[in-house]
Amino acid sequence: MNRTWTDHSVQYKVVSSLLLLLICALGIVGNVMVILVVLITRHMRTPTNCYLVSLAVADLMVLTAAGLPAIPDSLFASWVFGRCGCLLITYLQYLGINASSCSITAFTIERYIAICHPIKAQFLCTLSRARRIILLVWVCTSIYCVMWFYLSDIELQVFANVTVVTCGYRVPRKFYLPIYFFDFSVFFVLPLLLSAVLYGLIARILFLNPLPSDPKAVGLFLKKPGPFDPLYPSSHGWLQVTKMLAVVVILFAVLWMPYRTLVVVNSFLDQPYLDNWFLLFCKICIYLNSAINPVIYNAMSQKFRAAFRKICHGPDARSTSGSGQIEPVNGNNNNNQLFRSNKNTSFYSVFL
Repeated sequence: MNRTWTDHSVQYKVVSSLLLLLICALGIVGNVMVILVVLITRHMRTPTNCYLVSLAVADLMVLTAAGLPAIPDSLFASWVFGRCGCLLITYLQYLGINASSCSITAFTIERYIAICHPIKAQFLCTLSRARRIILLVWVCTSIYCVMWFYLSDIELQVFANVTVVTCGYRVPRKFYLPIYFFDFSVFFVLPLLLSAVLYGLIARILFLNPLPSDPKAVGLFLKKPGPFDPLYPSSHGWLQVTKMLAVVVILFAVLWMPYRTLVVVNSFLDQPYLDNWFLLFCKICIYLNSAINPVIYNAMSQKFRAAFRKICHGPDARSTSGSGQIEPVNGNNNNNQLFRSNKNTSFYSVFL
């Protein structure tokens, strides 16, 4: 005899729908603003910001292809987008997830080269190279994710009281085990380990090369070969950068860990663990990771904040960014300033 189907509780529908809608709305607005800032503001078109645009596009894809469709799924507990919607949305979900991971990896390598090898960075960290890398990332991930057109399909689950349509697998789950482990290794473990190592090397450079406390010596010091001359942080600056680098690694690890772990664990179980509230928690972590990235980069970048304000408030919002002058990041004229030359916008800045 077939099992009886039980609908989601009203509490689950309300909580899940509101959380998903709020996170997706904020994330979509934030990532669109990242793209607009870089496209509209001339001095924001740097190699670093190219990777931010790639990451923002990937996050938008995750939020629109995974986050928004999850809302009717929570309300109706049944797939409402048909077979074509199942195939396309599944493809876009994995494409956004994998492209996001690859963009973070490329961004991390670029950051490491710029800070630890500044001479090489002037030749390697260029707009043309960044665009080619981004194009390669999207081409490779697009081709890799094509398999989901053949591995996913709608499935009819027949219960005693109703037939429920779901977007599921075309073949038995055991055949997905190699794919799950490959995804887990290449798009989570490897980027996380690489980020930890490279950010550790960056932190080592920042801590071992403090800026002289004498303001008269700053100009002479910046003329010497340094880890990222002429963008050298003060004792306050490098602590701030190190904290932000740690936040990037921690958020990537923490917010992706529940989903990646659940997928791998369920691959070994005869009956997968599908508790609705835990699944909602995993989804919220994924969408929060895609939504919070604009907040992180806005906090890291003075130029981004100025460009963002200029777009929001119009041309009257004046900014000295991109003027070609050397200016303090914190806006104060004290001994612990980070000085930056805005004239060479193609050079990789640790503060973006």
